[in-house]
Amino acid sequence: VRLQVQNVEKPLYRGTFHCFQSIIKQESAFGLYKGIGSPMMGLTFINALVFGVQGNTLRALGKDTPLNQFLAGSAAGAIQCVICCPMELAKTRMQLQGTGEYKLKMKNYKNSLDCLIKIYRKEGLRGINRGMVSTFIRETPSFGFYFLTYDCMTRYLGCEAEDNYVIPKLLFSGGMSGIVSWLSTYPMDVIKSRLQADGVGGVTQYNGILDCVRKSYHDEGWRVFTRGLTSTLLRAFPVNAATFATVTVFLMYMRSEDNLRECEPGPVIQQPSSL
Repeated sequence: VRLQVQNVEKPLYRGTFHCFQSIIKQESAFGLYKGIGSPMMGLTFINALVFGVQGNTLRALGKDTPLNQFLAGSAAGAIQCVICCPMELAKTRMQLQGTGEYKLKMKNYKNSLDCLIKIYRKEGLRGINRGMVSTFIRETPSFGFYFLTYDCMTRYLGCEAEDNYVIPKLLFSGGMSGIVSWLSTYPMDVIKSRLQADGVGGVTQYNGILDCVRKSYHDEGWRVFTRGLTSTLLRAFPVNAATFATVTVFLMYMRSEDNLRECEPGPVIQQPSSL
């Protein structure tokens, strides 16, 4: 977020690792965890919603094809925007608060919930949903590629329940799915971050998505749309590797022979193999 929204004329950070070092040096290690409350509150619901909607949509479509995997993932991505947008708004505002300060001189928000409450009181529902359109444009195709890539990777690697190497294969497939999904729509993530951070210093720069795209490109060129990509990909692989592997292993356990009589839902990730 900090790399995406920093002023090009007076940049604070030269890159991912310089940003990492600067935050620790100027704000202590706790600076790296600013805004953590928002993801911790929202990610549980988001993942439950995403995998639930994806599985039910895939079953509704009837046939497990690459196109249906993409469509089911896209549907899941679109619906979870309702939670994702306010969550990321609070995260962005909290992460930008007190930039470069070891002890906050002026604390606008106590925590993520306080941040959302104050934004709501000042701007109403429209303020809470700032960046909703850009989030929708980012998440819909992104989750389509997310589930499509995972499906293709697990098929290609031959992930079988009885395979001794099924866990490493699932971790690799999940990690690559995360990378592909972020690469597919990353420029829109930059725009979303800029729109949600707009007005933090009291000055509003953008009138909307197109205005943000135009001004960002005019001032910084095409490289502006890749800002923060390195840190995003470094985060994406382990996070999504753990997410997909955990969900898949849990479902495999729940559908084992001992549990089939009590629990027999249709598979979220329908494979021709035993997985």
